[in-house]
Amino acid sequence: MSKTSGRVTLPSEGNFLEQTKEMMACWGADALRDSDGTKLPEEIKALDATIYTTYFVARGHNEFAREHMEECQQLYLMSRRVTAVKEMVEIPFMEGYFDQQIVPDYVHDQKRWWEVIDRTSGETLSPENWEVNQDSHVVIVKNVLPFHEYTVSFLVYAIWDPTQMYNHITNNWGDKPHEIPFDVRHLASGQYAKEYLIQWLRDNPRTDVVRFTTFFYYFTLVFNDKAKEKFVDWFGYGATVSVKALEEFEEEYGYRLRPEDIVDNGYYNSTFRVPTKHYLDYMDFIQRFVAKKARELVELVHEAGREAMMFLGDNWIGTEPYGKYFPAIGLDAVVGSVGGGATLRLISDIPGVKYTEGRFLPYFFPDTFYEGNDPCVEARDNWLSARRALMRKPVDRIGYGGYLSLAYQFPAFVDYIGKVTEEFREIYGNINGSQPYCGLKVAVLNCWGKLRAWQAFMVAHALWYKQTYSYFGVLEALSGMGVDVTFLSFDDIREKGIPEDVDVIINAGAAGTAFSGGKEWLDDKIVCAIRQFVWEGGGFVGIGEPTAIHFCGRFFQLADVLGVDQELGFSLSTDKYFTHEQEKHFLKEDRKEEFDFGESVKNVYALSEDTEIVEYSEGEIHASAHLYGKGRGIYLAGLPYNYENTRLLMRSLYYSAGKEMQMKRWFAENPLCEVHAYPETGKYAVVNNSGQMQRTLIYDGEGKASLLCLEGCQIIWKTI
Repeated sequence: MSKTSGRVTLPSEGNFLEQTKEMMACWGADALRDSDGTKLPEEIKALDATIYTTYFVARGHNEFAREHMEECQQLYLMSRRVTAVKEMVEIPFMEGYFDQQIVPDYVHDQKRWWEVIDRTSGETLSPENWEVNQDSHVVIVKNVLPFHEYTVSFLVYAIWDPTQMYNHITNNWGDKPHEIPFDVRHLASGQYAKEYLIQWLRDNPRTDVVRFTTFFYYFTLVFNDKAKEKFVDWFGYGATVSVKALEEFEEEYGYRLRPEDIVDNGYYNSTFRVPTKHYLDYMDFIQRFVAKKARELVELVHEAGREAMMFLGDNWIGTEPYGKYFPAIGLDAVVGSVGGGATLRLISDIPGVKYTEGRFLPYFFPDTFYEGNDPCVEARDNWLSARRALMRKPVDRIGYGGYLSLAYQFPAFVDYIGKVTEEFREIYGNINGSQPYCGLKVAVLNCWGKLRAWQAFMVAHALWYKQTYSYFGVLEALSGMGVDVTFLSFDDIREKGIPEDVDVIINAGAAGTAFSGGKEWLDDKIVCAIRQFVWEGGGFVGIGEPTAIHFCGRFFQLADVLGVDQELGFSLSTDKYFTHEQEKHFLKEDRKEEFDFGESVKNVYALSEDTEIVEYSEGEIHASAHLYGKGRGIYLAGLPYNYENTRLLMRSLYYSAGKEMQMKRWFAENPLCEVHAYPETGKYAVVNNSGQMQRTLIYDGEGKASLLCLEGCQIIWKTI
């Protein structure tokens, strides 16, 4: 087979011309980019390639920032909790924070913009009861109640950009200047951002694509006094706060936000929190502002005859790509870091742009590329997990970031990525923009809906929290499965009902979180709509603690649909007789490994003998099915990502929808293999997702079976 080229972006750097040309040939790259901490010299920009240049809107301009320190970005933070033992208490509010990242805001009236709260009673104290000692960064509170806990919610200025701070610390950049972030909501900063870009475009005539990283506001990342991460939320709006923003919000919405609306008991409105109306209003307010200001910059780029690309990360807050204001920005492209199948779909599914690009891992930094380590391991895992999603909805381009000189020192890695880029082009060419066969339409239901499609349970770039891997596996499994996936919020159901083309609804997560739904399940309109949906033939798959909130003698509010509920200790005196596990069941077929429910959930029990118990151990149910009218409810205690669990989820979806007889169309019997069909192009692919040789029966679109043998990681393309 002749070598192909194109659709690949390569990082480069100074004094690396010949090696760059060599790597371009090896990987078939047609675009070159700089990375944080590097610049492309003119001789590299002169190569026959599209040139991406990283552009920072609100950082890296210290000369301007130092002259306008009052326009630095701001955050609301909460002090540690201090227990009063007398009628006066001192709160050292900066304790535990990194004083190179933030400084207290002593410019604006603390009595108006700060808040002291009794965290034992929940009472907000009158400003008359506290004073600020600016010399020692202490709030002195009088007239307190002994042995009550108190906190201060206070405003700070951010004086070190979190992206550069992280890279600075990670790469030991020593005395390299700290980049100061400024807020374009302010007049001088907003005007400067536009004027600088105009001049920058003139000064960089060889830049073809302006790679905005991203626009204005970094996600919430706060470091502690040990220069380590203290709080990080990839979805956090903490850095968008300012006195000016709060004043403009009040003028527009007619009510004033409290510091507590942002601080949120110290949770900072984490993506796991069921959002309040005030916080949703604030998010909407910020998104509209960001879209408007970003469009102004994008239009300048277009007027200069260049393309505008956004990196989905770093300063991405307010640019939520599935939000209603994102199309108005007018971007040409979005690039994002690929951590697996779910993050690839997060990027590839983005509507309203000309093309999408995935930046694959590993990043070429010394934390991976060091003597004795094999970066091929991470690269292979990353590629195989993302490849499943590529087969369903590919990005238009792939690329890498970091220091090319580091990667160049690992010949085996260079060779492997050459094979990856070649395989990517083969996949992209065979799919050719066609829609893959989908046997079902599946809706994932949570508080965020389409706004955060594919993003549930993430830290960033597909890193998951310890407690969430049991649920993140749902998205990872779906990302490469032969089903059409959509995302619904509870508001969607309230306002529009359940879409007629949806076959199955999934609700997954821990009780009380935005993903399970918490108080949303107290709305009888939601509960009844889903009951009717299942009764009339739809499927419902609940994972972890679905529909969970204790109300009227139930914990799972759709326990009647699922056929199971969770024991909270209140009904221990009620006997529970239904414990018989079925030896054979549709959900168990072709299973060779023991069930893996991850963190799992304790004390789930069957409500009646009608519940089909699929897995019962340690005195509790971990997998079950239940007929409800013409449809079914399926319960799973958790679903960490692996190939066996991907198959379990697939079977659960088909069984819940009553379409189990249709599952073996474009299907591989071996769970380590998958079949993807593209009727529009008349092709289908059989994929081995493992590194070992596999034999499998495959079924075509008519359900006819044939035996196939595949080498490790192999894809075989066939004609329908």
